[in-house]
Amino acid sequence: MLKTLIAALALTAVGVSAQAAELKRQGTAQSIISRAVVVPPNATTVYVSGITPAPTNPTAPPAERVYGDTKTQTVSILKQIEEILKAEGMTMSDMAMLRVLLVGDPAMGGKMDFAGMNAGYSEFFGTAANPGKPARITSQVAALVSPAFLVEIEGQAAKVP
Repeated sequence: MLKTLIAALALTAVGVSAQAAELKRQGTAQSIISRAVVVPPNATTVYVSGITPAPTNPTAPPAERVYGDTKTQTVSILKQIEEILKAEGMTMSDMAMLRVLLVGDPAMGGKMDFAGMNAGYSEFFGTAANPGKPARITSQVAALVSPAFLVEIEGQAAKVP
């Protein structure tokens, strides 16, 4: 009886490990984000600090650097995050959570360019190459560390061995 119980527990544990072999994403196929992402306890987690955009003209003196519109800045930041994850053996499909901070765009009367950010974001998530969609929050803030920045993104990625 004890051997049967031990065997049953072992099979249950194997079943649980097999089910926890990836991030569990909740949400609809139509949404560009997941409502929730469940990270199993054995996952490696990477916390990505707030990343700001790279200049579109990096050789220009600092006072003359240009960073582009909200979509351009979003793509720049997500490319940097992609490189950070690559250095850790991960891809954007391992992204579990993103926090997006947007400044009001002067070209839009001080309103955040949510559509522009989503356009850049959609190049990385919910695509044929990466169908995964992280959980996400997007907020408008008064300012970022540079008046030229319209976007800052931070997040967490997790990979199951």
